[in-house]
This record gives sequence, structure tokens and C-alpha cells, in this order.
Amino acid sequence: MSRIGNNPISIPEGVSVDIQPDKIIIKGKLGELTQAYDAVTFSLKDSVLKVKCASDSKDHRAKHGLYRALASNMIEGVSIGFIKELELVGVGFRASNQGQKLDLALGFSHNILFDIAPEVKIETISEKGKNPIVKLTSHDKQLLGYVAAKIRSFRKPEPYKGKGVRFIGEQIRRKAGKSA
Repeated sequence: MSRIGNNPISIPEGVSVDIQPDKIIIKGKLGELTQAYDAVTFSLKDSVLKVKCASDSKDHRAKHGLYRALASNMIEGVSIGFIKELELVGVGFRASNQGQKLDLALGFSHNILFDIAPEVKIETISEKGKNPIVKLTSHDKQLLGYVAAKIRSFRKPEPYKGKGVRFIGEQIRRKAGKSA
């Protein structure tokens, strides 16, 4: 059995869980999320959600931990939410937004215009003397990670000077330059 799948999930106040035969729907103050599932069964008792494995096959044991983690992330997302922050490191790198459109100046000949999904809220922070920061918040962890990875892919940090788009707190493996 999966060790992660065996852990019960406590449901906080204000979060409702609707278990259907093929999908689970979780609603909270920040939104609503749906996840289809198979090979497991969910049981709700006294605001504690438990995941049971259908059989002891390798595929079912893997899905046991997967669906428990997905349900836990959904409950945390609709109650608290998730935040990702990206930092633009480089001379002349700028970020601004108008509604759900992100405008990035990353050293290319033209600015990059990127439409953000409506479930993700975006905020750009530009202070004099500091690197611009793009702050993304959402209740959907998968979508938030996808949008953040897409923004980072426009200019990944390079190993010599460290210029590019990076997550705050990310360590870049630096290389030595030419030796004379």
C-alpha cells in the first residue's frame, strides 16, 4: 500500500466535498475544483477524507498515493490558495500587466505578450534598484505550475551570469567562464 495514500485528509471549515462514482468535486471560498478518478474509493466521515485502494496491483497502489495527493492539493487550494513568484534577472528586463495580459521585456527585439488563464491572478512588482517580480496566485496548483513554467520558459536562467526568469529562492548552478 502507498504510505502517502494511507494518510487521512482533514477538511477545514467552509470546504465541501462531493464524492461521485467517477469524480470528486471540492468547493471552497476561493473556487471549485473537479478531479476524475479510478482504481480508488473516497470515504468522508466526520470532516476526514480517506482514500482506499481497490486492489494490491502495482498500478492501483500508484494511483492510491496520486489521488490522495491531488485531493489534498485541491482542498488546500480552495481554502488557502497557492502563490508562485518569478524574478526577472537581467539588465533592462521588465514586466507589466493589464488585466490578464502579461507584457515581458526579456532582451529580445520585441516584447512578449502572454495571456494568463482567468483562474490565475497576476500581479507585477517593480521597485527601483530591485529585479522585477511577477506574482501568480490561484486555487488550482496544476494550472499555476503550468503558467509559471511557461513564463520561465521564455528565458531560462543561463549558467554564466544567471540572467533570465527564475523562481524566487531557486538556486542556479553557476559555471566558471573562460580561464585566461
